[in-house]
Amino acid sequence: MEHLDVIVVGAGISGISAAWHLQNLCPSKSYAILEKRDQLGGTWDLFRYPGVRADTDMYTLGFRFRPWTGPAIAKGGPILDYLRGTAAQAGIDAHVRLNHKVIKADWRSAENRWIVRVERGGEESRIASCVTLSCSFLVLCSGYYYYEEGYSPRFAGSEAFRGPIIHPQFWPATVDYAGKQVVVIGSGSTAVTLVPALADSGAGHVTMLQRSPTYVMAEPDRDILAERLNRWLPPTVAYAVVRWKNIVRKAAFYWACRRWPHRMRARLIGQARRQLPDGYDVDKHFVPQYNPWDQRLCVAPNGDLFRTIRQGRTEVVTDTIRRFTATGILLESGRELPADIIVTATGLNLQLFGGTSVSVDGRPVDLSRTMVYKGSMLTGVPNMVFIFGYTNASWTLKADLVSEFACRLLKHMDANGLDRVTAEHPGADVDERPFIEDFSPGYVLRVLDWMPKQGSRSPWRVNHSYLRDLGVIRRGRVAGEGLRFAAN
Repeated sequence: MEHLDVIVVGAGISGISAAWHLQNLCPSKSYAILEKRDQLGGTWDLFRYPGVRADTDMYTLGFRFRPWTGPAIAKGGPILDYLRGTAAQAGIDAHVRLNHKVIKADWRSAENRWIVRVERGGEESRIASCVTLSCSFLVLCSGYYYYEEGYSPRFAGSEAFRGPIIHPQFWPATVDYAGKQVVVIGSGSTAVTLVPALADSGAGHVTMLQRSPTYVMAEPDRDILAERLNRWLPPTVAYAVVRWKNIVRKAAFYWACRRWPHRMRARLIGQARRQLPDGYDVDKHFVPQYNPWDQRLCVAPNGDLFRTIRQGRTEVVTDTIRRFTATGILLESGRELPADIIVTATGLNLQLFGGTSVSVDGRPVDLSRTMVYKGSMLTGVPNMVFIFGYTNASWTLKADLVSEFACRLLKHMDANGLDRVTAEHPGADVDERPFIEDFSPGYVLRVLDWMPKQGSRSPWRVNHSYLRDLGVIRRGRVAGEGLRFAAN
């Protein structure tokens, strides 16, 4: 059986970050990245729908150790190139084992190691073989959603519709929407991205059909400060300045939304109103029933959604679906939306650890009975960290912090002759709370019951603040409260 010091599961943003930190902070450690798909890149290799892009700026979505030099809000293709370029430049790609799907990971206390069962074969292969590896430390970087299936509610009459019904997670390369009438069901970031992109790339008319509105905020896709600094400063310096500017600016905006929700609500709605035609029913289509950041804000680069509405090439309809028909969608209001193509941008199915079954000494870990430590470890599960990014900021910010924390743990154990570190449940001293608080999109609410819990105070509290986590995760004591170290 092959043994590695560290196994990283997943070769997306988080996995690349984990590998870079291992190579630079723990260069003596052997490691491999196990990736179930046939390419590295994670989300940015999977999603191929028209207009796919980041919904946050690349100066914080990019790695802190490799400057991003493109537009502030980037398309999926350049982001994928950036990830692959980072992996190639650092030699990380040589450690990636593609078509390796981790099925099960069992911690063996007697041996102080993980036994990892892997299925090899690939997404297109009908024949898979299994291999077993072992490692001393496990880093789970598999994202937060089920790759094989998006969330698709049942719609009455869907079998009667004569055209294609497409989920954006699996956009077919051969679909022809030129000149066609397209209805996009949904109001989240995917829908807000797709609607103007389809209109701008040849669709005849695009309708965004939503049950209820969401906040849509126009943002420039260029960062003027970044462009100016790049003329005068070395790229690493300019990148660091702009990155910190955006971290602080976005943290302040989020804080203002929580502190003064009514004022910030009015500001966001006012911005939308100014970009829409006179007489447009803003209250019906762009005024949500919740406060800003109760759900993630949607970004429209340069106000592209508002622009296509003004041009009459896209439309927002707020209604509920009665049933699909042969030629479109019949709404509860009695209106029928004609459609040649229907796109169900209805969300994701949340999944932790990429579906890997985790157990300790043969006993499956019940996630709902665990508590999260520093947003990255599970109580009772030794020598394992996982990466779950921020809901209100760029995923990479948390990925970099947790990757660095994992390396600090490894170095501390090596320096002190230790083999095992386990986060301990604080018991009745700390109240249990949902893993994700003050954030209520459907894909989160559907799964809270089986997710881990967080505690009412640090270090079991999950922070939604990079600035706060700098103190807790990066600068906090490695052997701090709540961790138990042991030697074999």
